[in-house]
Formats: sequence, C-alpha cells, structure tokens
Amino acid sequence: MEPRPLAVVTGASTGIGFEFAKLCATRGYDLVIAADEPEIAQAAEAIRSEDARVWEIETDLSTMAGVAALYDLLRRLARPVDILIANAGRGLGSDFLDQDFSQIRRVIDTNITGTVYLTQLIGRDMRSRGIGGILLVGSIAGFITGSFQAVYHGTKAFIYNYSTALADELQGTGVTVTCLMPGATETEFFRRAGMLDTEASRARKADPAEVARDGFEALMEGRREIVSGWQNKLLALVSHVTPASILAWRNRQFSAPDKRM
Repeated sequence: MEPRPLAVVTGASTGIGFEFAKLCATRGYDLVIAADEPEIAQAAEAIRSEDARVWEIETDLSTMAGVAALYDLLRRLARPVDILIANAGRGLGSDFLDQDFSQIRRVIDTNITGTVYLTQLIGRDMRSRGIGGILLVGSIAGFITGSFQAVYHGTKAFIYNYSTALADELQGTGVTVTCLMPGATETEFFRRAGMLDTEASRARKADPAEVARDGFEALMEGRREIVSGWQNKLLALVSHVTPASILAWRNRQFSAPDKRM
C-alpha cells in the first residue's frame, strides 16, 4: 500500500494549528505535529482518531535547537514532507517600553527566526524533489500599525514580505508558498499575549476551523496569499490607503489595556 502523504504542522496543540492538523488527517495525510507545550500529546491522540498516523514532538521552535529537534525527527522517519504548515506563533501586548525583553525576544524568535529556519530546512528538501507546499501563517496585523502590539505586528509584516518573496524565488521549482492572513480568531492567543484586559479580547472572533479551511484550500490551489474572512479582506484593502497614524489610533482602541483607555 502506498504511504499517505506527510504534513508537518507547527503550533498544533490548540487553535488554528490543531484545526489544520485535523483537516490534514481527514484529507488523507499522516502528520508530524509540534508545539512547545505538553498538550501536543493530547492533540496527537485526538487526531489519530481520524485514522492518520501521527508523530508528535514537544519542542521550543523559538530556538535553533528546537527546530533542529523537529527536523531530526523528520529525518529519522525517512519520509518526504509533502506540506509544511508553519503556524507556531506568539503575541505580546501592552506598552513596548514596559515589556520584558526576554518576552520580546521570544516573540521574534518564534514568529521569525524559528519559522525561517524550519522553512529553509524543509524547503530545501522540497526543492530537491521538485514538489511541495509551504503555508506560513501571517496575520492582517502585518498590514496595520500595531500600537500596544508593536513587536507582534512587526513580525507579521515580516512574514508577509518573506512569504511573498520566497514564493517568487521558488517559481518553476514545483514548490509553492502560501501566506494565510487571519484576523482575530477564537484561540488562546489573547490570554497568552497578556491581552485579556483589552477590547480585542472581548470582540467577536473567527472560528479557527474556518480559518484553517481557508488556508488549506489556498495551499492546495497553490495561491500565494489568502486573507481569511470578508471583514478582514475589507480591512486589508482599507489599510493600504489609510495613513499609518490613523491605523495606529484605531488599533489603540482595540489593543490598549483598559487602564490606558
């Protein structure tokens, strides 16, 4: 029997990443899933009920060693990666000057350094085989001046530009790169980012399963980018013609702690 294709999903213990992993399983993929928390083991058990083979690894993808540990697992499996869904990410709210720099560094290293390193390792393998699909999870935050989320928004602007550039570089190789840009989604993001005391945490949010479906279909179609949700599509369009100062003011209404409003 032919082995099922293999998908790698990072940040797969909860939220959008978990929904991506479940979707891959139902679409005929075996999985390697990774996260930096022990809940990844429970996620793996839940996904195995979809008849997929699942290998999980608890590893910190903000570190070079953590990324290397995931890649070493893939090498031991000796199976080609058909799709990579790089979903691992981290946010951080509140006043930039009051944030602990170790937390700032972890946001940058998770959202940028770890993502870039893993994409390069797996992307090289895909290019050598002449086939593969990479999905990078960005955010519409990458289009918006992010008061009280300055570092997070900056990392998502990087992901969008990096993804579109990589997609262009890989033209004609058989490897596609897709950037998924959701808006606020019903996940653990706001709690983990220390933003429960913000309007953003109380606002209506997207269903992570719907976000994952949008991203997966775009990946399968080889699209370079996809904004999930019609309201987010409108916001992305408006952001391109709105002065940064106005975007910053509007984001302040959502992201500033209640004590600052």
